[in-house]
Order: sequence, then C-alpha cells, then structure tokens
Amino acid sequence: MAFYKKQHNEKYGVWYPTAITVGQPVPTKKVAQRLSAMCTVTYADVMAVLGELPGVMAELMSQGKSVRLDGLGTFRYTLATKGVKSEDEFDFQKQVQAVRVQFVPQREGAQTKGSTATRSLVPTGIEWMAYDASLEASGTAGGGTGSGEDGQDESPL
Repeated sequence: MAFYKKQHNEKYGVWYPTAITVGQPVPTKKVAQRLSAMCTVTYADVMAVLGELPGVMAELMSQGKSVRLDGLGTFRYTLATKGVKSEDEFDFQKQVQAVRVQFVPQREGAQTKGSTATRSLVPTGIEWMAYDASLEASGTAGGGTGSGEDGQDESPL
C-alpha cells in the first residue's frame, strides 16, 4: 500500500495530497532475493548483473545514448544549467550546475489518438492510505524492517 500526506501551500492557500515513502530504501540485496525467487537465476547471478548495470548504463549514456530497459523505462542524461545573455558569454563548464539522470517509465497499452496508455511502474488500483507517523514506529505503516520472526522476508503483496 502507498502512503500520502496532506500538504498546505501557503502561497495559494490550498491543501493537496503528496506521495511519501516510509522507512529505508529497499537495498539491492532484497531486490536480488526477490528476483531469484521468481525465476531460475540464482541470487549470486542476479547480484552480479545488478552490480554491473549502473556502470554499463553510465558508459552508454556518456556516449550520448539513452538506455531503455524493457518493462522498466528509459534513462538519459540531462543538464541543470544557468543561462547567459549573449552567445559570447557561453561557457559550457561554467554554466553546467549538475548532470542528472532522467527516468521515463515505459508506457503500456495503445498509444493512438483517443486511447489510453499507462506507465508500467504505475499499476492501476494502487491502494492509498493516509500516513500516520505513529504507525511507522510500530511497523504497520511500512516502516519496519520487512523481516518476520523466522527470518523470512514478508511479501507486501
């Protein structure tokens, strides 16, 4: 289940929901365990591939290419820059403030005019619940470790 918080925008005087994450990010090790349990590839093989993936992606993107991972989406470099008033003042090194990676989730479904396409990482029917910080301490808001008493990972599904 996903969580949201009420946020107040003082400038416009409106309230709006904002998605939040709870707890620590899921580490690569847990992702590898889940993937190896779902297929015939061993945990060590999954870890080896996941460990090399960032370097391969960075190398390909540094060649000016975008990287598309089927079922996931596309990654590419973008620049955060500051502008100058004239072309004579243009200096790439001085104007670039940050290099970022933009991720665009893959689209699923028809992509013709009048039809609906969805992002593969955004499933339909997400259950949203108002976030309560007191629940995180007890582990019921998803902020727990995710390990059961027997050491087995609990499935969130």
